[in-house]
Amino acid sequence: MAGKSGLTLLAARPKPARMTEIFTGNFTQQEPILDESIAAAVAVMQHGRLHRYNEAADEVAETALLEQEFAAQMGARYCLAVASGGYALATALRALGVKPGDRVLTNAFTLAPVPGAIASVGAVPVFVGVTEGLVIDLDDLAAKADQADVLMLSHMRGHIVDMDALMDLAQAHDLKVIEDCAHTMGAKWGDTWSGRSGIIGCYSCQTYKHVNSGEGGLLICEDDEIMARAIMLSGSYMLYGKHRAGPPVKAFEAVRLVTPNISGRMDNLRAAILRPQLRQLEAQCAAWNDRYHVVDQGLAQVAGLTRIKRPQQEKFVASSYQFLLLDWSSAAIRSVLARCLARGVELKWFGAPDPVGFTSRYDSWTYAPSSAMPKSDRILHGVIDMRLPLTFSLDDCAIVARIIAEEVAQEAKGA
Repeated sequence: MAGKSGLTLLAARPKPARMTEIFTGNFTQQEPILDESIAAAVAVMQHGRLHRYNEAADEVAETALLEQEFAAQMGARYCLAVASGGYALATALRALGVKPGDRVLTNAFTLAPVPGAIASVGAVPVFVGVTEGLVIDLDDLAAKADQADVLMLSHMRGHIVDMDALMDLAQAHDLKVIEDCAHTMGAKWGDTWSGRSGIIGCYSCQTYKHVNSGEGGLLICEDDEIMARAIMLSGSYMLYGKHRAGPPVKAFEAVRLVTPNISGRMDNLRAAILRPQLRQLEAQCAAWNDRYHVVDQGLAQVAGLTRIKRPQQEKFVASSYQFLLLDWSSAAIRSVLARCLARGVELKWFGAPDPVGFTSRYDSWTYAPSSAMPKSDRILHGVIDMRLPLTFSLDDCAIVARIIAEEVAQEAKGA
């Protein structure tokens, strides 16, 4: 009886439920500000000289020192610190002489501040397609290159196009290249820092970037006149001589009275917060990449999920992770996002018909004319994006990868 009863109980036992891990980390929680940065910020608040041009006798302002140090770090002649990365982009356009009605080439896959900077100067974005590597499509760029004199190249989410090929193309078409390096501070193509191939490189110091001052931007350049214009535009008044990482005073003579003041200076408080962080940039970048590789390895064998191939020449910095769900229906993608969110993993989808949070795409910005790009639309429809804050441990990243892998696999099987 016992044996028979045991068999009966075994036969009636329900099928075990699928084991589900729950992730409890916060995808928007950054690391605490460095103690050294806090001490430097407190010192600025205690003396009260927050404005970049407000210096005591024999004092060099924190902002001027930040510019010097970042220029040296990037191997650039000149650097300007400003209020935001988006402001840096708009300033770069104005410093190059872009006028209302001019057309400016830019990526179809980017974030809103990039076309926003173009629109802010009255220019018209011309969108260039994206590849499955999430970089600008060089074939599409070649086809559209004669429509504009300037390319605002976005290294979106840290993905760097073949810069050798791009710069050859730009030179052949006499295109001036502005690099949007909001997601590539500390990255390289080959041996060249991101931001050093184009005529101007622009960086962001916003909270979710590689250094954190809440908001802030940096602009680097080699050209005397362009940088003189940028400094005047940023709101230097006639105090441009205080810029230790700026061009000689004589470079301002031709521009100082004809360049409008569009104030967007960085202040000494944010500069004080940033300077110690820049000294830790290499170590921080390595820590982000460690997390990226754990996630990437965890998603290596997931049917239906396409990982992004990274070229050998690309020495990237990965503060986020992207993958593709190519040719999936909208309903299936939404289901994956909901499944993952239920288990604590927050994913963003660039293919949603309406912008959500930070995500948007070229056809979201109705102030800019655009035509459908079927090849790019297919890719954008499948782009899934995820932050990788340094507050995540490597074990956290492994859990996140397992959850994504399980839920994509379950959805692919129709579960």
